[in-house]
Amino acid sequence: MAKPNYQFQKRQKELQKKKKMEEKRQRKLAKSASQTGENQDQLAEQGEAPDKSE
Repeated sequence: MAKPNYQFQKRQKELQKKKKMEEKRQRKLAKSASQTGENQDQLAEQGEAPDKSE
């Protein structure tokens, strides 16, 4: 009977964890980008466009 390769299992688990964290990070970035876009649109509609010269 073959011995289990625990290092391989551990590496696979780490890769899955990294992939999940990266996907979560991308979702957060997309969510924050869409929210800042909405905030800028709302300010533009109100006539209070953000001033970047300050």
